[in-house]
Amino acid sequence: MRVVVDLSRCEGYAQCAFLAPDAFRMHGEEALMYDPNPDDARRDQVLRAAAACPVQAILVDRLEGLDVSAEVAPS
Repeated sequence: MRVVVDLSRCEGYAQCAFLAPDAFRMHGEEALMYDPNPDDARRDQVLRAAAACPVQAILVDRLEGLDVSAEVAPS
């Protein structure tokens, strides 16, 4: 999974840091630091944190593995 935070929209409410402290944390009072590629074990926490953001600054993109064998044309 990939996480992108629009830091120009983020207003430091810290709901994400409260709900998913392993993926989001506040540095000082206003600066958000985050893990752009949290492991799948944190998926539920990260999705809840993104949904709870009051300004919707968090985008979560699921990176699904492609089945390479299905993309190769038969000879």
